[in-house]
Amino acid sequence: MSYKIKSRIWIESEKNVLLGEGRVHLLKAIEETGSLSKAAKSLKISYKKAWHLIDSVNKSAKKPVTINSTGGKGGGGTELTDYGKSLIKAFDDINKNCWAFLDKQLEKIEEI
Repeated sequence: MSYKIKSRIWIESEKNVLLGEGRVHLLKAIEETGSLSKAAKSLKISYKKAWHLIDSVNKSAKKPVTINSTGGKGGGGTELTDYGKSLIKAFDDINKNCWAFLDKQLEKIEEI
């Protein structure tokens, strides 16, 4: 018989969730599209929900994670700061290492 461990990780501050899998997907979509609304559409979530998620990330982070530009000839947009890109990389590393650890721990069950 084969087993799997199921787990999700997220990082919290005192008041809000800083990062979790959904927020990281949204940040990556913003990086790809250059727009919060396009990122929300690509993930099939409402703009309002996407805005609340990004607002929560920005309020929880030590520095701004996104930069918004408004209107103009080419329209507005949203882009990640270098700090935001670093957060994504750190979260992905933590997540990967967590899964490697859990897979190793699963061996304890499989050996019984």
